Amino acid sequence: MFSEEMTGVLFYVITSWHVIGVTAALILYLSLVGYVARSYRRPRFVSKSRPRKSRKAAAATASSSPIEASDSADTNEALGLEED
Repeated sequence: MFSEEMTGVLFYVITSWHVIGVTAALILYLSLVGYVARSYRRPRFVSKSRPRKSRKAAAATASSSPIEASDSADTNEALGLEED
């Protein structure tokens, strides 16, 4: 089924300027589409925040400033609020 004639025809089809031109155009088009897709992709956000403290430093600051436990029944006068 795959004779010398078929091999010759396949060689002429593949080396035809039509096939080579369309293949080159497709490669250029797909490259352009990929470039545009990469340029319009959302940028990754790089946080430029403060350097984080180590766990030991965070634990030391937490233990050095104890939080006072307060009752949830604080009155407005104790909090300095006025009632209308």
